[in-house]
Amino acid sequence: MEHRASFRIKRQAVLFRGGEQVPYQAIIHEAALHMGFGGRDVAKQQLTHLLKVSEYPDISLHVIPFDAGGYPGAGQPTYYVHGPVPQLDTVQLDQSHGITLLDAEAQLDKYRKVLDRLTTLSLIELQSRSLIHNIVQSL
Repeated sequence: MEHRASFRIKRQAVLFRGGEQVPYQAIIHEAALHMGFGGRDVAKQQLTHLLKVSEYPDISLHVIPFDAGGYPGAGQPTYYVHGPVPQLDTVQLDQSHGITLLDAEAQLDKYRKVLDRLTTLSLIELQSRSLIHNIVQSL
């Protein structure tokens, strides 16, 4: 578990390195926002941090609301990393046995379609921030 935590901290550092903004889109299910890991105070701090970084110009945060129903990839953290050369894109799946990386063209196409679907199910950024703000206020 420590390995995953240090990896996440390093990944976060890429987003906030000195002056250079890296575009980042996050799609989070509303259920994750209500989990409250670490207790009420920690949850409030985490959600407040999400609200703060969601205001950054290159960060796009979308929430899939409960009423969106079922969706592809539910329950599995997925990261789609892309750049100017599509053949170098990579999908990272966080699974109970560890991290799995996918880079075959057919796999990338599948996950691109999944992410497109998740985007259509999610709230727009302003609505997402409003929902998170309401959750913070309820804590």
